Amino acid sequence: MRFVNPIPFVGDIAGSKTFYSDLLGLKILNDFGSFVLFETGFAIHDGKALEQTVWKKVAETSEPYGRRNILLYFEHDDVDVAFAKIAPHVDLIHPVELQEWGQRVFRFYDPDGHAVEIGEPQSIGQAPAAG
Repeated sequence: MRFVNPIPFVGDIAGSKTFYSDLLGLKILNDFGSFVLFETGFAIHDGKALEQTVWKKVAETSEPYGRRNILLYFEHDDVDVAFAKIAPHVDLIHPVELQEWGQRVFRFYDPDGHAVEIGEPQSIGQAPAAG
């Protein structure tokens, strides 16, 4: 058994595909219309189509899919450059901050309200920076 990836439900697959490919710079590996897989292994799925596939019915709600219960984590070699590019186009949670474990990150919401974090790369097993 191995974990592969979460697949967030999205309300507008075309808009989300543009958001993740154009704004975040993820390269599309496969685009199946209602399902888009990026080279990193991250994927998005049209929410209504996936509801029908999984539960055999579509939910009768118009609430956004993002409900502050999951954080989509990405890394960028230069967090400040990523912040300057992305921040003007998103609903920002907070600007670049140093976390208690020594990593610099910023967070924002994607078009469906999923929380997204962009952090600088960290080595596995890296000790937190002395504060």
